[in-house]
Amino acid sequence: MKKISLVLLLSVFSFAGFAQTAWKSDKAHSQLKFDITHNGVSTVSGAFTDFDATIKASKPDFSDASFELTAKTGSINTGVDRRNEHLKSPDFFDATANPELTFKSTGVKKTGTDKYQLTGDLTMHGVTKPVTLELWYRGTITNPMNKKAVAGFRATGSIKRADFGIGPKFAPPMLSEEVTITADGEFGQ
Repeated sequence: MKKISLVLLLSVFSFAGFAQTAWKSDKAHSQLKFDITHNGVSTVSGAFTDFDATIKASKPDFSDASFELTAKTGSINTGVDRRNEHLKSPDFFDATANPELTFKSTGVKKTGTDKYQLTGDLTMHGVTKPVTLELWYRGTITNPMNKKAVAGFRATGSIKRADFGIGPKFAPPMLSEEVTITADGEFGQ
C-alpha cells in the first residue's frame, strides 16, 4: 500500500511540474499600438487603451505558449478626439456594432534565441483572418516589489485594413492599406 501511495504521489508532483501556467497582462505596463500612413507623407499612431491579454504555457521558454487578446474598439485613442470619434464610426471600426477585436493564437514557432513566429486568428469589424506576428520573448524576472514572476513580450506585424473592411471609403494614399501593429506587454502569474 505504501508503495502504491508513493508512486501516486510522485505522479502528481511530476504532472504538476509540467502543468500549464496562465499569465495575465499587467495593464499599467502593457500597450496595444498601431501606425498608419496618412496622405503618403506622415504616420498617425494610435492605441487601444482597454484590453486584456492572457498567455498559457507549460515551458519556461514559452515555446508552447498560446495567446489570447481582447480589446474594446471604443477605447481607440490617437490623441485627437475628433479622429477618435470618426474611427469609432461605421466608416471604420463601427464600435457600436463591433465592440471588440480579438486575437487567438493557433501556433508558435521558434525562429531564433527568444524569437518566435506567432500565428493566430484576428477578428475585427466582424471579419476573422489569419495573421502572422513576430514575437520577442524579452525574458522573465522576479518583480522586486511583489516577488512574483513577470515575463515580457513584444509582438509586431502588419495587416491590410481592406482584409477587415476597415475604412473602405478612404483609398491609398489618403490612408495606407498596411497598418503596423505593435503589442508590448508585461505578464504576471
